Amino acid sequence: MHTNDTTAPFGWWRAAQAGLTFRPITDADLPFLSRLYASTRTEELSVLDWTDEQKTAFLKQQFDAQHAHYQTYFSESHFLVIERDGVAIGRLYLDRAAQEHRIVDIAFLPEHRRHGLGASLLQDLLDEAAQAHKGVTIHVEKFNPAMSLYRRLGFVAIAEEGAYDLMRWKSV
Repeated sequence: MHTNDTTAPFGWWRAAQAGLTFRPITDADLPFLSRLYASTRTEELSVLDWTDEQKTAFLKQQFDAQHAHYQTYFSESHFLVIERDGVAIGRLYLDRAAQEHRIVDIAFLPEHRRHGLGASLLQDLLDEAAQAHKGVTIHVEKFNPAMSLYRRLGFVAIAEEGAYDLMRWKSV
């Protein structure tokens, strides 16, 4: 598992003011990361007539596949656990490529959503990209409630890819 030692660059001050810290993921984080992934799919699966056991098995399979995909295709990325007060509350997977910064994945546990934490972190990421004269991209599900946040920060949809929009923010 790739765990780049550079967890947060100089200048992520908004995230720090919000009490966020970052550390590389480890194998010991996999149960938390699986639970976090499942929390992002709860509403989507609520309409299915599946037992809790079927949903749990499906979510575990989907998490394992996603995790393996990210580790393979974004092997040079920073895979970070987001913590607050020493407790894991989210994840940030960031690929700082030569031409752009790609947010491979960002997620918070439900009780930490809609409190400005993501906005603080994203603004820091955009500031970092602007200093490097790079854009930022992210794939966002079309009906993701965070879509309005991305638009408010200046992201625009540049391509439709199934259930996702590829969104891009350009540095000025």
